Amino acid sequence: MATVLSRALKLPGKKSPDLGEYDPLTQADSDESEDDLVLNLQKNGGVKNGKSPLGEAPEPDSDAEVAEAAKPHLSEVTTEGYPSEPLGGLEQKAASSLVSYVRTSVFLLTLGISMILVLLCAFLIPCPPRDLHSTWSRHLGSQGGGDLSPLELADVNGDGLRDVLLSFVMSRNGSAVGGSRPAANLVCLSGMNGSTLWSSLLPEEARDITCLELMPGSLAETVCLVTGTHKMLSAFNATSGKAIWTLNPNHLSNGTLAAPVVVLPDLDEDGVRDLVVLAIGELQPDLCFLLVSGRTGSPVGRPVKYNIVGVGNLIGPQVYITTNGAVYILFGFGNIQAVALRDIFVQAQNRDSSPPSLQIEEPEWEKRRSINLSELIDVYSDGVELLQMVKAPDSNCSNLLITTRQGLVLLRGQNLTPYWTLRLQGLRSQPTPGYFTDDQTLDFLLQIQDGVGMKKMMVVDGDSGSVVWSYRAPCHMKETPATSAVTSDRKSVFLFWAEGLSAASPNSDIILGTEPPSLHHLYLLHPVFPSILLDLANTTGTVTASEVGINDLWKDAFYVTRTTGPSSEGHPAALVVSKLSLRWALMEGQMAQLQESTPKIGRGELRRFLSRIKFVEAPYEI
Repeated sequence: MATVLSRALKLPGKKSPDLGEYDPLTQADSDESEDDLVLNLQKNGGVKNGKSPLGEAPEPDSDAEVAEAAKPHLSEVTTEGYPSEPLGGLEQKAASSLVSYVRTSVFLLTLGISMILVLLCAFLIPCPPRDLHSTWSRHLGSQGGGDLSPLELADVNGDGLRDVLLSFVMSRNGSAVGGSRPAANLVCLSGMNGSTLWSSLLPEEARDITCLELMPGSLAETVCLVTGTHKMLSAFNATSGKAIWTLNPNHLSNGTLAAPVVVLPDLDEDGVRDLVVLAIGELQPDLCFLLVSGRTGSPVGRPVKYNIVGVGNLIGPQVYITTNGAVYILFGFGNIQAVALRDIFVQAQNRDSSPPSLQIEEPEWEKRRSINLSELIDVYSDGVELLQMVKAPDSNCSNLLITTRQGLVLLRGQNLTPYWTLRLQGLRSQPTPGYFTDDQTLDFLLQIQDGVGMKKMMVVDGDSGSVVWSYRAPCHMKETPATSAVTSDRKSVFLFWAEGLSAASPNSDIILGTEPPSLHHLYLLHPVFPSILLDLANTTGTVTASEVGINDLWKDAFYVTRTTGPSSEGHPAALVVSKLSLRWALMEGQMAQLQESTPKIGRGELRRFLSRIKFVEAPYEI
């Protein structure tokens, strides 16, 4: 019967609903009977009890048998007559186990490699130095006089933080008897903590320090050009402080350096930018230009003399490059005149030809040459006190900002016509450029002497020349420097010095200090909150120079000051250099309310705004 055959064909040792539970003790006995049954089936070709030959399906006795026959068997009979093994299920289990093992191994291997890479990055790759010392102050001892206070910022050790370079006259006790000039010291301080990186002796007092790359390219070394007050012009390696070259004083004949050195394009085609200095004789008309090689410090030709007569301050020299690429040198006495660099080069070389880069002319400038077609071009002649180059918006050239005894004038650089004129009295300090309004045009912070012990702070719109902000503050410090720093949202913060502001009525025109005149405070003005000044720091000394640098890595700005303490008879003034992190100072500063605003600005709102400020490099050049 089919039921008997189905039971006989069950695999030994398997669980079956008909055979019951698996019993290993009876397995050996059942194997022999099952083998006999299979052999008998093969021999007779059918099932005797069912009376059916092999190949014919027997009639089912009942519905139960039909259902039983319809069920799939767990094994089939092979062609040799032996039952086949259930390899499909075992192979599936083995393959699934192998895939799981491979996945786990790959995951653990990937995790291990990632952990090793993280550890390598953490311990082998050096982290950039963080400006942990956000504020420091360095006392450099006593300085033996000197009227100038050069100060420069440059990264000399490659740590990403700008360092501080300055020069000061040493004590005259070591000077030789006679008319010898006192020696000076050129010092470089670390921008991180104020420690001395290097120092070099100078034969005379320094007038200016300018650090830049004279050779184009990313691998060019930074060179510091130091101009003295008499005949000294030297180039120093900014990293080591060693002198690269020094101009021979004999090339200046009887002249004296009248102004800082000016950097020019490459004239002798040696791959290094060249220089020009202006020397003045004992008599004012004797002015001469001397071209100097930026690579060797040797003259590029002979001195070129001009006879200039004027009344007032020496202006320039400054180099100006027009939109067409023409190069002019601006200078004068109480006025501004221009001479083409081409003309200076031709006379210095005593030849008629010049490099192709110097043969470019600016038609609008050339129209202003004198009637006798001299080499001098009249630019402006009305009591000039100061001259600044201000980058024009949406242009690759600059405008000319001229400070006169009567006020402020902005000339278009393209055609030298007035853009606007502002009438002011008492303006003696250089305007500070920055972004105060929203038109993306440079505005200017002015400091005007306004009575005894008072000065007026004023912001002038660079587009129209109108006054957009002003305030009177007490200040007995003469010609206090003002600076600005640009934020990531294209705004500028302006920094200036004044005496402590009192809590007087906001409507009062005169705000008197509540502290002795010897204490001065550093105030910050932000254009978003024009009715508030932030008191960042204070000092009892006299601030003679200040600079603002940017830490690109941390989007911070730092404020460096050069301060001299009060001097008494027999005791020279002490020299102090200080550095202040602006982002740190913004959070620690005190708020000074200038006038009531609507709505009223809360301390919490102001702190949240200040905490989001990020400083960037200024997109303009002065």
